[in-house]
Amino acid sequence: MASDLSVILPRVLIVSRRTLRKNKFVDFVGEYHLDLIVGYGAVPVIVPRVNGVHMLLDSFEPIHGVLLCEGEDIDPSLYETEVDVSGLSPEELEEIRRLHASDTAIDKEKDSIEMRLAKLCLERNIPYLGICRGSQVLNVACGGTLYQDIEKELSKKHNENYELKPQNGVQVQHINYDDYDGHRHVVQVVEETPLHQWFKESVEKEGKMEIWVNSYHHQGVKKLAQRFVPMAFAPDGLIEGFYDPDAYNPEEGKFIMGLQFHPERMRRPDSDEFDYPGCPSAYQEFVKAAIAYKNKVNSSTSVPQPLKLDGEMEMKRKKIVRSFSIARNIYSGGLGGGLQRIKESELEAGAEFLESNTALSLQQENRLKQMGATVRNAGSYIERLKLNEERERLARNVMGKMSVEQLSDLLAFYHMMGQICSEVLERKLNGIVNDTDP
Repeated sequence: MASDLSVILPRVLIVSRRTLRKNKFVDFVGEYHLDLIVGYGAVPVIVPRVNGVHMLLDSFEPIHGVLLCEGEDIDPSLYETEVDVSGLSPEELEEIRRLHASDTAIDKEKDSIEMRLAKLCLERNIPYLGICRGSQVLNVACGGTLYQDIEKELSKKHNENYELKPQNGVQVQHINYDDYDGHRHVVQVVEETPLHQWFKESVEKEGKMEIWVNSYHHQGVKKLAQRFVPMAFAPDGLIEGFYDPDAYNPEEGKFIMGLQFHPERMRRPDSDEFDYPGCPSAYQEFVKAAIAYKNKVNSSTSVPQPLKLDGEMEMKRKKIVRSFSIARNIYSGGLGGGLQRIKESELEAGAEFLESNTALSLQQENRLKQMGATVRNAGSYIERLKLNEERERLARNVMGKMSVEQLSDLLAFYHMMGQICSEVLERKLNGIVNDTDP
């Protein structure tokens, strides 16, 4: 039995962020993320932000979960259209680049890696947790859009889709460089969502559907992709969390979610104690989904155990195996004089099995009926030709007079039947037959 935990535990991909150190790029991932992933029973696999990695993602298989987190702004060309533009002037864009210099340097390679991973999760229902930038990547991957700068765009126009207004007319501060890790702002939690479930004890204790979250971003969700449902709003109407209700059931390996805030960093000053008991729940449920997804994938691809048959069933199995073995050898012309000993009933066993045990498409069914008829007809061919050397030479002579096209069609037909035989045997006998000897 394997003792290596990396073989047993699910693999969660996390894309690194790069920074300059001593004039060299280094890749990093926040340790809080890694601690929680490991602590709840998964193996973090770091995907380095290196040129060309977006073309090598198949090499990171198997993938049982994807966690995307920190990073620079997403390239606006990935979500802006002529209909949905920011409306920011060149002067405003330049001011944004100056104020948020560490975030506004677009990283197209990181965009490519993370967009491919997000779309892979959506296509294959792989559990996905997006934190901060990761939530924005998820929204864009599903057709949503972003504010290029919350302060400037929301000050002009509140989110038209939701009715939340700034509290007391005060604009929400979503990033504070002077109190980077200690800054918090309130969000309203939407009832009957996973976020409500995780923080239920805290909001009920406070008597209102609110929690205080950290905030390290100047961009955010503008138009939420259609498949998602909001889980929290800031007082200015900005969506601070969302999920896909049709893809959320951690016990069954389903988890597609984005959080704009960082629950892993919501900790009391100079302490590892979380602000709320529910802070690590997103990671706990995400890993639970990754474990269930891994088990589901493994069970669907595992090799079926051989069935134990009683004496009567074993005899039937041997008759079917012999029938297909005979048919195969007739097609390949390899039995020679041995064909004289074959009974038509031996060939019929295979034909009856095909017709009574196949649930396939209409086209496949028609092919198998043709094949069954051919298996039966093979018995009459044996009787007609007497299957002796003289008749066999006669048959070869007849085929020698056939055109190249006719022989090609005949050979293709026999090849097709051989393939179908192989597929049906593998599926229906469920791995019992390891050889075709009678």
